[in-house]
Amino acid sequence: MNKFIPSLSVLVLTLVFALSSCIKDELLNAECDIVSAWVEGEQYAENFYLPSQMHLDNISTSEKEIVFTVRSLISLPTKIPVYFNITPGATIQPASGTEQDFTKGPVVYTVTSQDGAWKRQYTVVFKEASMPTYKFSFENYETLESNSNSYHEFFEVDQSGNRHNIWASGNPGAILIKYKSKAEDQPTYSLVDGYQGRGVCLNTQDAGSLGQMFGKPIAAGNLFMGKFILENVLLNPLKATEFGRPIDRVPVRVTGYYKYRPGAVFTDKDKKEKPGRTDEASIYAVFYRNKDARGNDVYLYGDDVLSSPYIVKKAEVASLPPTDQWARFEMFFEGEEADPKILEAQGYNMTIVFSSSKDGASFEGAIGSELCIDEVEVSFEELDKQ
Repeated sequence: MNKFIPSLSVLVLTLVFALSSCIKDELLNAECDIVSAWVEGEQYAENFYLPSQMHLDNISTSEKEIVFTVRSLISLPTKIPVYFNITPGATIQPASGTEQDFTKGPVVYTVTSQDGAWKRQYTVVFKEASMPTYKFSFENYETLESNSNSYHEFFEVDQSGNRHNIWASGNPGAILIKYKSKAEDQPTYSLVDGYQGRGVCLNTQDAGSLGQMFGKPIAAGNLFMGKFILENVLLNPLKATEFGRPIDRVPVRVTGYYKYRPGAVFTDKDKKEKPGRTDEASIYAVFYRNKDARGNDVYLYGDDVLSSPYIVKKAEVASLPPTDQWARFEMFFEGEEADPKILEAQGYNMTIVFSSSKDGASFEGAIGSELCIDEVEVSFEELDKQ
């Protein structure tokens, strides 16, 4: 039997080495999970509604998609580093902290376990917050006749087919200085070739001898939520525009599409040329309290629409570069928190204002400036957050 001992020893040694090899392999971590993901840096914080949205903790092991909720994809930087905490010993590609362009869509990350035997893929995506919206496509308008002139009046239609006259413009005042003019000759009219379907065209015009006589040499094209009070147009024009309609939700953002072409010559309220100055378009929105302390109705007008103490939040497009192609714009409401009780009682009004000349209310601008708008959308806070 002694002659078999060496062979038995070899067999035992082989089994020992094999067993130790298995134990060694088992010590390597077979997990390949993302535990948390985050974006860091003040330069990225403004893209999120809340700082907490920048850090996603306790990611489920069954999760395949990691979603960062941001204010907008339009203003999102094209290079954002996302950092990850993964299971011990695992590796991730692309590497944690690598800058990626999430504006082009999801980015796939692959996590490989420490033992190299397992892999998991995660899709990391940045998405805009899902919010209730109001959409305005400006497909609905009516042609009205007055003083041998015609002009367009815009309105909205709800799902039940009811008409809502929430939009107004300065057209009723502009036709006072005209005779036998068509709707397309007015400062605000329906545009046939909008971004989708029809749109709205606003243009700054010469107010003629009558306007000159009253110190109002130009008429800027405008469209706004509210009413136009014709009686005030000549003697108190800043009170001719009554801004605001009741709203039962808190607005967060306004987006839409525009085209803009400034006129050639900028003039002041005395119609004197201002060399070197270029006209600018204007798009802004205001959310304000519509009752005072005594319960009286409050409206905003041309002289206080951006300065009234009743304003709660404002939004404004910072820049509208000239373009002959449809371009998207967006603006966010900034200001105080709304009072839920006031909101429930419809104690707030909102207006959105478009003008072909930013200083048109002061009768400064360039004749021929043209702003086209279409597909405007207002996003609101979720009702259960109010």
